[in-house]
Amino acid sequence: MSHNPLDSTDADPFEVAAQAADDIARLTGVDRHDIALTLGSGWGKAAELVGETTATIPATEVTGFSKPALEGHVGTLRSVVTPRGRRVLVIGARTHFYEGHGPRRVVHSVRTAAATGARTMVLTNGAGGIKPTWKPGTPVLISDHINLTGSTPLEGATFVDLTDLYALRLRDLARSIDPSLDEGVYCQFTGPQYETPAEVRMAKTIGGHIVGMSTALEAIAARQAGMEVLGFSLITNMAAGIQTTPLSHQEVIDAGREAEPVISDLLARVIGAL
Repeated sequence: MSHNPLDSTDADPFEVAAQAADDIARLTGVDRHDIALTLGSGWGKAAELVGETTATIPATEVTGFSKPALEGHVGTLRSVVTPRGRRVLVIGARTHFYEGHGPRRVVHSVRTAAATGARTMVLTNGAGGIKPTWKPGTPVLISDHINLTGSTPLEGATFVDLTDLYALRLRDLARSIDPSLDEGVYCQFTGPQYETPAEVRMAKTIGGHIVGMSTALEAIAARQAGMEVLGFSLITNMAAGIQTTPLSHQEVIDAGREAEPVISDLLARVIGAL
């Protein structure tokens, strides 16, 4: 297995991200990107609808990236141009915290996106819903998060204000395109096991509405890099204890596949308006 430069404690993660951004510019022929989009479970089709893909590269050819560990994640980076001429870096290679590589690797894609020039970070995921009114296949905006990983991508005495982390301006923009969009607080658990009914009750008690295994650490890194963040969850299942049947990864993939045309169109329209 090849060595990842981020695994070295001596490495500066921002220098590695700058190198990755140089790789992307060289491999795509695009000097800078305006918007970055991380595609989570169920959101894959959005890349086709956002605009014209001018380059697709395997993430493994870019410094610091590794192959996704999960089915439903594609493992490529794409450069897409919107009808309005905006450049979107579409990240189909997400490293999850549960893979055990540490926060640097988890947020490398976000730091790389910032290094390519992107000022807006759109983070998407498939997640469990706590609100009983949310049926599987419902897209919801992330209004805030609770980081239950016990970890952070920030190192040392790096104090970053997270008051308006999931930008109200961008959420309002999304609602102007689809007024039916609800929103909620995302709880990032470590995974990879699904949450127990008791953990879901805890999440609800502390103010959570959505449970998942990604996004919060990435959002923190995006804010540190000075980006504006928009977060979307696709509710792929009702969280444990809210739904009485067992949870399965297949259910997540199936719900994503069914909802894909609708949510991808929504996401493309939101990105077109950014």
